Parts: sequence; structure tokens; C-alpha cells
Amino acid sequence: MRYVKIEVYAPKECLEAIRQAVHDQDADREGNYDMVCSYHPVCGSWRPLQGSTPYLGTEGQLCVAEEYKMEFRCEEARRYRVVEAIRQAHPYEEPVIHCLPLMDI
Repeated sequence: MRYVKIEVYAPKECLEAIRQAVHDQDADREGNYDMVCSYHPVCGSWRPLQGSTPYLGTEGQLCVAEEYKMEFRCEEARRYRVVEAIRQAHPYEEPVIHCLPLMDI
């Protein structure tokens, strides 16, 4: 079976909704465990451009804020469904989501 690592950046108050969305796709399993993921605090920055509707920040001004990077391993075949579920649960207009291929071990 092939796997990917999915990383998503979000405000702390939104992590539970995102984790639940991933769990609802049955994409958070490691052996006999589920709801397996890691969280790491990070400092994010962005500048909302004209026409944006930012969750945080003001159009035209640089915003710097604490976010959390959530990461987990997912079966490659589920990645599109999982990314779509994350987008639905995420508050950002343009969430940063990385999907990285993992080498077989």
C-alpha cells in the first residue's frame, strides 16, 4: 500500500474540526490506532489581496499570526477525498495543504 503525508496549516481553534473531518474519511490510522496526527505551532504570514475575504488579517496589510501545522499519514488512494474534507472544515479561503509522497519502507 502507498502512503502520503498530508500537512495543513490552521488556527488552533480549528484543529479539532479538521481532525474530525480527516477521521470521518477514515484516513488517520496507524495499525491498531486511529485519530493519529501531530500538531506543531508555527508562525505564519500572509497579506490578503484585493477581493479576498480573510479569516484573519486585513486586505492589503501583512498579517503575522500563530498557526498550527497538523500532519498525518494517509493512504494515497484517499488523498483527494481527504484534502476536500479538509477544505470543507477549514476556515481559510485558501488553506495551505501539502500532500507529500512517502517512500515505501
